[in-house]
Amino acid sequence: MKSIKKTIVICFLLVLSTPLFAHKGGHGTPLKSWTITTRNEVIKANFISYEKERVWLSNANHTVKSYPLSAFSNADQQYIKTQSQLIKALNSDAIISTKVPTVTYFNKALIGLGVLLLCFSVFKLVKQKKIRDVSYGVLGMGVIVIVGCKNTTTTSTSTAVVPQNKVAVMQTFFEKFEGVTTHADKDFLYISSNGLPNHQMMVGISNWQQQVPIQQNYTGTNSWAIPIQPQLAKEPLSTKTNLLKGAIAVAVNGIPIFNPLNNRGEDANAIGELDHWGGHCGRADDYHYHLPPLHLQNQVGAGNPVAYAVDGFPVYGETTDPLDQYLGKTNADGSYQYHTIKDYPYFIAAMRGEVVLDPKTEAPENQVYPQPRTQELRPALRPLKGAEITGFKSLEANNYALTYTLDSKPYIIKYHWDSDDNYTYQFINPDGTTTVETYKPR
Repeated sequence: MKSIKKTIVICFLLVLSTPLFAHKGGHGTPLKSWTITTRNEVIKANFISYEKERVWLSNANHTVKSYPLSAFSNADQQYIKTQSQLIKALNSDAIISTKVPTVTYFNKALIGLGVLLLCFSVFKLVKQKKIRDVSYGVLGMGVIVIVGCKNTTTTSTSTAVVPQNKVAVMQTFFEKFEGVTTHADKDFLYISSNGLPNHQMMVGISNWQQQVPIQQNYTGTNSWAIPIQPQLAKEPLSTKTNLLKGAIAVAVNGIPIFNPLNNRGEDANAIGELDHWGGHCGRADDYHYHLPPLHLQNQVGAGNPVAYAVDGFPVYGETTDPLDQYLGKTNADGSYQYHTIKDYPYFIAAMRGEVVLDPKTEAPENQVYPQPRTQELRPALRPLKGAEITGFKSLEANNYALTYTLDSKPYIIKYHWDSDDNYTYQFINPDGTTTVETYKPR
């Protein structure tokens, strides 16, 4: 009989103790709504974790499911990255501006009093078996709960929080250049252009794959996207072993900047693939840089960025300030910026900010998602060994002439396109004979 009474008393005290252990961070929160764009549906679930481009959620039945990050809306992706960064920070030595409850000596004394009352209640119940003795335990538990819930003494620890990009300021840099337009939503600044810079191109290339620059449709949903709220990555992606495909930054003149390494892992500049402005054409005849375009500094003004990386951080010219291992630095306000150096890796040694990777690509030829699409117009050609581009000029609107030498003899390619997207190429040999080819985008 005594053991039964003891069991009842212990169970009663455990029930009273439940609020103490259950009370953490409030009294429950409603499930968050998530938009799954791939299924065109909305689900309700709690965020669990985000690792390796997979997101884990727990629904009302506590069933945990995972989804690819790309399946969520842009707003949800940003929320996921923010929550993931906060969780990682809380589990490291960097905590993002949060309050942590502390226990004062007075509160410790109150908790001790509560424990004594609980012990006294158990003792009286066991000895005298009178129900009124439970009141001591209730009082003691009440003291402990009040101290746990009402404690208002806090301390704060913080780390640098990356400030949001100022969209209006970013737009002034891009819109200095004719043909470049921008628009923004709450997540991204979008940059539109035709992919052709307003400077000379191609001259100086001595390792040439026979591409020539033509216009690109970087507009509408095919525009370049720069995050408005950058997030520092816990493990930055090295550009030596990643991102050999697609752009890693967008110059302020609307031209994409690719990894200094080509898709074979070679320094494109060192092997003669680039012109005097650090660019060349890809398989889709798309002109892009592989080096930061420092020649734009005069147009944007000293002390202003020449590009923005696809993680949201600006790219500046050379500096005498010390740089970190990623070729960037953190400013007093918590903002981050990349700088350039004269030798490889030239800029962005690693992607310092969080980025979403295209799940259809794998390292080292992975790329940041989203990326505007390009389309091949002509069949891809092989490098023309021994050729060097010596001249390039615009004859009139949408009409160009490229000159190259091969075996000390001059060759010319004249090409143009019309409003119906008919592309005509005229190949002029040193002896004056010509060949004409015509193409139309598929």
